[in-house]
Amino acid sequence: MNNATEVFQPLQADDPPQVAGYRLAARLGAGGMGRVYLSHTQGGRPVAIKVVRPELADDPDFRRRFGREIKAARRVRGAYTAELIDADADGVPPWLATLYVPGPSLAEAVARRGPLPVPAVLWLMAGVAEALQAIHGAGIVHRDLKPSNVLLAADGPRVIDFGISLASDVTSHTATGAAVGTPQFMAPEQATAGEVTTATDVFALGQTAAFAALGEPLYGGGPSHGVLYRIVHSEPDLSQLPEQLRPLIARCLAAAPEERATLAEVVEWCRQRLGPEADAGAGPTVWREVAGPEVTVPAPAPDPTPVPDPTPVHTLPLIAPPYPYPAVQVDRRARRRRAALITAAAVAAGGVLVAGLAWTVSEVRDRLRDRDRDTAASSTPGPTASERSSASAPTEGSAPAAGSAAAGSDGQQPDASHPSATESRTPQAVPYAQRMLDEKNSLRIEDGVLLDNRKGDIRFVCEEIGCALESDTSTITQLFGVTGATFDECRLLAGGATARRFPLAAAAAGSEFCVKHRNGDIALLVVQQKSTALWDSPGISFLTADMTVWRAA
Repeated sequence: MNNATEVFQPLQADDPPQVAGYRLAARLGAGGMGRVYLSHTQGGRPVAIKVVRPELADDPDFRRRFGREIKAARRVRGAYTAELIDADADGVPPWLATLYVPGPSLAEAVARRGPLPVPAVLWLMAGVAEALQAIHGAGIVHRDLKPSNVLLAADGPRVIDFGISLASDVTSHTATGAAVGTPQFMAPEQATAGEVTTATDVFALGQTAAFAALGEPLYGGGPSHGVLYRIVHSEPDLSQLPEQLRPLIARCLAAAPEERATLAEVVEWCRQRLGPEADAGAGPTVWREVAGPEVTVPAPAPDPTPVPDPTPVHTLPLIAPPYPYPAVQVDRRARRRRAALITAAAVAAGGVLVAGLAWTVSEVRDRLRDRDRDTAASSTPGPTASERSSASAPTEGSAPAAGSAAAGSDGQQPDASHPSATESRTPQAVPYAQRMLDEKNSLRIEDGVLLDNRKGDIRFVCEEIGCALESDTSTITQLFGVTGATFDECRLLAGGATARRFPLAAAAAGSEFCVKHRNGDIALLVVQQKSTALWDSPGISFLTADMTVWRAA
């Protein structure tokens, strides 16, 4: 993560050039709530802009929760938090902006360099405890403290996403019910859907510190329900932890919330163990060793300078997209040039398959845009609504036109007084966030449930030649060169696919796979995290992805 090309990804065609006046300079990543971008304040200070996914933005309950949590989060001020500086729960789409923290997450740092030394874990616990004190002081319980929500800046840790996890609880359902959080870092009361208090965050702090010291979750991996069972019913095995850390982590992980250490006790305990270093300002040296050298943050995006171009323009289709970003106007020549560049780069790297698929996706998008252009042209004064409805309906026995939708290109619905029984309609998108596949479970497309056996529709497999996604019920194809696939695009691409096994060698965070079930369901998998470096060690590799499903009409 200390390579600028890995941290700051260029904006793609489906990314907005700006959000609520913030001009976007790069893409930072994606998560269960949406995409994250780099931008800057008017004074040039870098900020992280998180844009909410449409499946959440369309939920009125989510917007209300999101708005309440934003108001609470504005009150948080602390040396070890990433301050919320701007947000709009009523925006289209909703968004929020926090100060950008130049550093990897704890999860990324541990994945890169392994377990942290004891002094670094002590500094980590003290800093995160102080951050939680500030968060709790504003009346907020984090609820989802974990290594990926702790960023390692050059001068210490920063806790992010505080107060927002409650708003996004639609993404965090587990096998035990509507518990909010990440299974490996939940407290027992969370796992059993009990009362969540500030002590819940203390338990997560102990788990996060154990992860930093061990290099892996304290309660192990595997299916969520198995992890949660161990958290609720088993005593944690602390024997592998450094002896200096065991007493404090054990107190944080007490099963009864009232028996856990307070945050003030955590800070004081760490300061005593650090000794003179705590007052000598040795922390920054430790963090530079752990986080590595800082990357250069890209400069603010320049003001757009419109250049007249007589070439007709088209807009990206907005048919049930996984992200509600504004349509970006791109002329055909620019699209051809971009597709050609993608193809040339892929061929130069030896990725003939990648190049072919990238061109295919580009061609699909061109066809869909051309369809929208033709639809828009046909909306000029002409036949009556009844005549248009009759003329556009497919004849008996014929298939609907590819990419056809219930709404016209201007977003208006057809005349309800003249319905067509054979009219193609875009199914409603159903989101299932943070599905973690490993070598023992499987994912069912029908309801997004993770099964603790291999009988589901999508399996994650690792063999001597590497890791892959495979299915007995569905075809799988990966999208190359584009992101944010729509229903129409996935339907067209997956419809022509025949592979039931697809290797993951070229997949990374943000990679997208279109899946077509034999019953007609279409699914889009967006990779959030992939761990296949140790694929030759059974039980260690896994894949986490968000899934959007369009049911067969």
